[in-house]
Amino acid sequence: MKELDAALERLWAGFKDLPATDSSIDHNAVSRVLNEVAERLHDNYPYFHPLYAGQMLKPPHPVARLAYELALWINPNNHALDGGRASSAMEKEAVAELARMIGWDPHLGHLCGGGTMANLEALWVAGQLNPGKTVLASAQAHYTHRRIAGVLGLPFDTVPCDRRGRIDVPALERRLAAGGVGTVVATLGTTATGAVDPLAAILDLRERYDFRVHADAAYGGYFALVSDLAPETRAAFDRLRDVASIVIDPHKHGLQPYGCGCVIFRDPSVGRLYRHDSPYTYYTSSELHLGEISLECSRPGAAAVALWATQRLFPLVRDGAFANRLAAGRAAAALLYDRIRGDQRFVTGTPPELDILVWAPRAARVSEASALSRRIFDQAAQRGLHLAIASLPVHLIDVGDMQRDHDMIICLRSVLMKPEHREWMDRIWSILDEATRAVVGKR
Repeated sequence: MKELDAALERLWAGFKDLPATDSSIDHNAVSRVLNEVAERLHDNYPYFHPLYAGQMLKPPHPVARLAYELALWINPNNHALDGGRASSAMEKEAVAELARMIGWDPHLGHLCGGGTMANLEALWVAGQLNPGKTVLASAQAHYTHRRIAGVLGLPFDTVPCDRRGRIDVPALERRLAAGGVGTVVATLGTTATGAVDPLAAILDLRERYDFRVHADAAYGGYFALVSDLAPETRAAFDRLRDVASIVIDPHKHGLQPYGCGCVIFRDPSVGRLYRHDSPYTYYTSSELHLGEISLECSRPGAAAVALWATQRLFPLVRDGAFANRLAAGRAAAALLYDRIRGDQRFVTGTPPELDILVWAPRAARVSEASALSRRIFDQAAQRGLHLAIASLPVHLIDVGDMQRDHDMIICLRSVLMKPEHREWMDRIWSILDEATRAVVGKR
């Protein structure tokens, strides 16, 4: 692209005084390999297209791709300043923007490989501050929390969910009253249904029971910028400033390539827990090296450059251009929910809080509905519409008089996270209708 060519020319101008090196490339060989790569990559779903509406897969914005590629010509490492001075500064600035988005200044935070590593760091800090105490999360929280607790040697319990897929507050209080809890994970945007835990109620419980609140907002964090949410949902995001730590994944709604997660702590003094000596790494600068506040060592500075560039193009302001892209996906989810809710062939749960919704075909028995979901999924894919399926507790879906011969129901699931999904809703519904007629007949 001409934009990248111009930026590369400007980049190399900063190093024009260096002596020349031998950088000869066999262009024919490179071209041959790249064409092989292109052929292999055909074996994918069209994740970039609005007709892909299945998993949490959102294409990075062009500015993120180009800034990442530009940085790769230097290939900075954001562990120590020696490996990435400019990209480390850009990371600190980009993370500070995310912290301000939730109302924190000062803060302590950094980018990392993804949501799993970010949550590991948050729970590691929580475990250092509350050693041996139990971590609690809802039954719909991401499975990685249980794994992380196991890695850290911390006890872990789950708390049941209400019919909206949120942590059940009375059940949470009963578990807190039993004692031994050090951390409660509040999920703002569950993976399966996009449910947002009632953070205000969890924080109220913190006033009566001594525990740390960690917000796993890997998926939903950016919705803090969207005003047009249900009142309870908006109230949860308004209380993010009161948690101890938060995880946000820019490679989900933040328009970034994969390998870009973020963990932020409200109290900068937790940085003392990371303290270690590495004279060969940190010796050449007295400034803060990001490796001094991170469990990871080598990390791609290109990820920080891409995020910085994207936030430069789309500032993180309430109801701004970036927020409007999120609102468009949420509007698409609301439109599809209304159509599904009004169609007697389907059953569904409560309205989507963010941009994820689940539903199932109506049937005499839960097991039959599960089988029909798989068939509709296949029929939709054959027609170019790519959905997902999810196995959920039956109480999350309004199955009516359906015979409950199983505790779990396999649902169709759609993540409408691309802003284009709103304009494509008629096409999406048309294909879903056609696929459903092929399986269960007309309305």
